[in-house]
Amino acid sequence: MKYRELGSTGEMIPEIGLGTWKYQGGSEPLRKGIELGAYLIDTAEMYKTENEVGVAIKDHRDKVFLATKVLGSNLRYDEVLRAAEKSLSLLEQDVIDLYQIHWSNPSVPISETMGAMEELVERGMIRYIGVSNFSVAEMREAQQVMTKNPLVSNQVLYNLKRRDIERDLIPYCVDNNITVIAYTPLADGSLSGSSNHRSDKGAKVLKQIAQEIGKTPAQVALNWCLSQANVIVIPKSNSVDRTIENCAASGWSLNSRQVAALNEVYPD
Repeated sequence: MKYRELGSTGEMIPEIGLGTWKYQGGSEPLRKGIELGAYLIDTAEMYKTENEVGVAIKDHRDKVFLATKVLGSNLRYDEVLRAAEKSLSLLEQDVIDLYQIHWSNPSVPISETMGAMEELVERGMIRYIGVSNFSVAEMREAQQVMTKNPLVSNQVLYNLKRRDIERDLIPYCVDNNITVIAYTPLADGSLSGSSNHRSDKGAKVLKQIAQEIGKTPAQVALNWCLSQANVIVIPKSNSVDRTIENCAASGWSLNSRQVAALNEVYPD
């Protein structure tokens, strides 16, 4: 497993983590991922998987970088504090490594929300502050009101089929040392090589490159995301075998010709 710095914190995290949206795999896939170095586990208040994650990491906390999120409907100052306390209780932990705002909420001043997030850092309940599904303008606004801590990450949709963040969001994150955490990097499994549509040119090229380098289409699709300098991915898997496959997308790189070929058949 290769590792990348979280923002400019000096904290190194795996470039492939473990997502838990709609997760139903129990403890074993998560524990296998930790064993293979994919020790970033991402959950959320909304996912209803915090308790399951807590069970999986109970005896492995010292090896895990734990991330969760507060709902966009809980962004008032006191609501943020209560949500963090509830997440910690469900996770059966004392501290969250990365606490993220799941969505922005225009009805709540961002200064109020970020003030609560910084208070959580002060209290030692969370270590780092991130966001999710924020635009460039929303990230900039959040940064402007943060007085004690940096914004270290933005978790957003990104895969070969959904590349719009390359236009402005990724460049902004690179310039501001904000790690991009790509969710749904396999496009709900449609980039895993299961497509048999003759007209699916992208799938054909994906399979061709996979065969050429002795990898699976899913591994190629994940590694393509990692060709961006400050991107990490958090695929979800309910099986141990798929977790092993996903983790093996790290430790090597597509060459420039292969990346260009994929860019051509999956245009932004």
